[in-house]
Amino acid sequence: MNVNHMIAALADYGIEKGLCETVDRGFVINSLLAILRLSAYEEPESKEKADLQTILSFLCDDAYARGVIEENTVAYRDLFDTALMGALLPRPSSVNRRFFELYKDSPRAATDYFYALCCDSDYIRTYRVARDMKWTYDSPYGTLDITINLSKPEKDVKAIAAAKKMAQSGYPKCLLCHENEGYAGSLRSPARQNLRQIPLPFENGTWYLQYSPYVYYNEHCIVLDASHTPMKITGDTFRRALEFVSLLPHYFVGSNADLPIVGGSILTHDHMQGGHYTFAMERAPIEKEISFGGFEDVKAGIVRWPMSVIRLRGKDRERLASLAEKILDAWRAYTDEEAFVFAETDGEKHNTITPIARRRGDDFELDLVLRNNITTEEHPIGLYHPHAERHHIKKENIGLIEVMGLAVLPARLKDELKDVAEALLTGKDLSEKESTALHADWALDIQGRYTLTEDNVMDILKQEVGKVFAEVLEDAGVYKCTKEGREAMLRFVRSVG
Repeated sequence: MNVNHMIAALADYGIEKGLCETVDRGFVINSLLAILRLSAYEEPESKEKADLQTILSFLCDDAYARGVIEENTVAYRDLFDTALMGALLPRPSSVNRRFFELYKDSPRAATDYFYALCCDSDYIRTYRVARDMKWTYDSPYGTLDITINLSKPEKDVKAIAAAKKMAQSGYPKCLLCHENEGYAGSLRSPARQNLRQIPLPFENGTWYLQYSPYVYYNEHCIVLDASHTPMKITGDTFRRALEFVSLLPHYFVGSNADLPIVGGSILTHDHMQGGHYTFAMERAPIEKEISFGGFEDVKAGIVRWPMSVIRLRGKDRERLASLAEKILDAWRAYTDEEAFVFAETDGEKHNTITPIARRRGDDFELDLVLRNNITTEEHPIGLYHPHAERHHIKKENIGLIEVMGLAVLPARLKDELKDVAEALLTGKDLSEKESTALHADWALDIQGRYTLTEDNVMDILKQEVGKVFAEVLEDAGVYKCTKEGREAMLRFVRSVG
């Protein structure tokens, strides 16, 4: 097959997937020629079928061979093949029109269409997502999801060096800005010609719905503010989240907290994350029913979960939002020295909330996860954060996704777990290699509790990783799942009224 075969195959792929129409074929081919810097094209006599990954890989190889791509690395190839895919896609206006046409019949049909578009357009690189390692762990709190993220490419050395030489443009201001839609990207920012967003006309301003390119769970979406404003949990956050699940009742939505350590990785742009997935926390039952004065119509309870969760449920979403705002205001100002909860120290605020909204039939449900980012000499990066003895597995922030029971673990663990398994089976000194020395104490403890064989060692290590994640969630819980912890949490509940 030659380059003409692959150009034709890519145009035909776009038509087959509904990204463009048959009448667009000649225009699409000319657009592809411009990106490929080719001035001539000859329609091949025979049609050649190839999957999208093969087509794009061939065209990137050809472009590099002709000097169109500067370096044959992931960063440069991703910029180039995204431009190719952008040539196949309809304008945002067409995508929006189709989404809302389908929405009239069914919100589910609308998101099904939009999610398929994002996969077919290679915005979600499904072949990379398929590399992620995934398994489950049956914890005392329910079945937790464990993933090792392998889909997000690491920047290569050449791309990093080249990016340092580039002038900072300040456009788009961040990876979540609406201006990313259609952006060609650079070595500093990913290409987004194949990104499409759906405007959601919330009562308090327009936000946009898009999907995450690194889907950690089914239909992992991002809902972002049209303006570049910092993360801030307020009463409007709860109202917006409940409005979202009113618009898309088959999705949940939640927000990272708005403080460092307990917040997400991007605090500079207000956004939420959602999707069509049931997490362990959603399945967790109410451990103790509670009530709040003046809100007897709202069912409330403490959730049996390693983190500190108050669940609200009712049919009137404004009543839920009003009570949630009251709880937030109380928590922001709450100090309980006996429980080592401090609203602030030295002028630094510590208390905030991670909220999650969903539908339960006709009811609205809102989970409020109490967070605190205080640090101590013993725990300098956070008392309610993964403790040092668990950093070999998880050191990063415990954000929204982890809060709900899905571990997003670093890619390094894939090879490190293999090295640990080999060392345990062969008797190698775990301290010899950096990849195993990090896990030495943990691995030796496992060795003392199991009879390890070639057939079972990886399964055992995976289950032990799951156990560590459950402990990480316990670390991150402000109030522990103990008699003393629950009594302290009830002291806060009573302080709300």
